[in-house]
Amino acid sequence: MSNQSAGESRPDPAEAPHRASQQASHDEHRTAAVIPAAGRGVRLGPGTPKALRALSGTPILVHAVRAMARARAVSLVVVVAPPGGADEVRHLLDEHTLPDVVVVPGGETRQDSVRLGLAALPGDVDTVLVHDAARPLVPAETVDAVAAAVRAGAPAVVPALPVPDTVKEVEPRTDGGPEPVTGTPERSRLRAVQTPQGFAHEVLAAAHARVAREGDGATDDAGMVERMGIEVVVVPGHEEAFKVTRPLDLVLAEAVLARRRVTDGF
Repeated sequence: MSNQSAGESRPDPAEAPHRASQQASHDEHRTAAVIPAAGRGVRLGPGTPKALRALSGTPILVHAVRAMARARAVSLVVVVAPPGGADEVRHLLDEHTLPDVVVVPGGETRQDSVRLGLAALPGDVDTVLVHDAARPLVPAETVDAVAAAVRAGAPAVVPALPVPDTVKEVEPRTDGGPEPVTGTPERSRLRAVQTPQGFAHEVLAAAHARVAREGDGATDDAGMVERMGIEVVVVPGHEEAFKVTRPLDLVLAEAVLARRRVTDGF
């Protein structure tokens, strides 16, 4: 890799033993993480894109990249930057000496950005994890569990948690008036899906090719795979893998990091 927006990594000597261990475990399988970070994050307010907002003095994106890099399964991270912002993101990651990271410019939609991230992967990658930049605190154990399930033969895997609240299906109203309830799904069958979502490389590539061809979008990558008739399985998620979308989420994330500094040393 070259130190351009296509992204050369400058390995940190302190990471060498960890990377050597990873390489030994990836002789037959190589896993890459794609992090789309091109969104504006309007629910956090105007200004800097959400992924570049600070969390304990460090951009949320940097936390997310570190979360992927800590996982034993991941040997490469691809960050998809805002359109026109690849150089800025490359500089940001270089400042934090993050190894094995490729940066590519993104597209107008999240699906466009993931597709561009997939196009940047080398041919020897057979497992792909797609991770929200806005989930900066996902534990490495969760990342590894998703990758392991794909390697065990599942074509598509999502981490998820049981839904604690009763959920109502409604008839949407655009006038701000009360919305009629049309159903109450059985809560025991519901799961709140997180990331990273894991896929066999060829399965995810085929799903994105179909979306590009047919223009049939979905709210997540697993949804696109489902529409192809391919089974998606769930593994346990983690309560710290929540998505930072509102100012209150930043407060919670700061609290989690403060606890980690005391208990885990980082």
